[in-house]
Amino acid sequence: MNAQKGFTLIELMIVIAIIGILAAIALPAYQDYISKSQTTRIVGELAAGKTAVDAALFEGKIPALKDAAAAKNTKAKENIGLSSDAQDAVSTSPRSNLLSKVEIKGGFLTGAGTGSITGTVGGNANTDITGIEISQNRDNQGVWTCTINKKTVAGWKDKFAPTGCTVGTGS
Repeated sequence: MNAQKGFTLIELMIVIAIIGILAAIALPAYQDYISKSQTTRIVGELAAGKTAVDAALFEGKIPALKDAAAAKNTKAKENIGLSSDAQDAVSTSPRSNLLSKVEIKGGFLTGAGTGSITGTVGGNANTDITGIEISQNRDNQGVWTCTINKKTVAGWKDKFAPTGCTVGTGS
């Protein structure tokens, strides 16, 4: 009597089908994980500028993305460290490889206590989040909040937003 050696074709096909089903479930979940982790990373990178903005405002300076020696304003400008090759209010070459642009908006441009640090997602970011704007906003009391403007990004899911950030559609 001969003993069976190896697997039958049916057994191999079942194993391949199971692996295919697991891969079909795992890949979208992995892409969602990547999008959430990249969004969280960008929020953290923008948050790094909050302390520098607060310090500049405390010293009576205007927060800027690049130290402007020849400032046209009467107040001195203070580099908040978010960009290395940019103008005062808009950077199209931010340090993060996940951002295509970083801006300082609102009253920060005049040295007022309200305003925002806003990053537009691009660069090497996952396509599900490319195009959203993430903002760190400061109010008159010095309280910072995080908002995400998802605009019309087709792949965006609200579960990509980190804890503490609110999601809006913006304009």
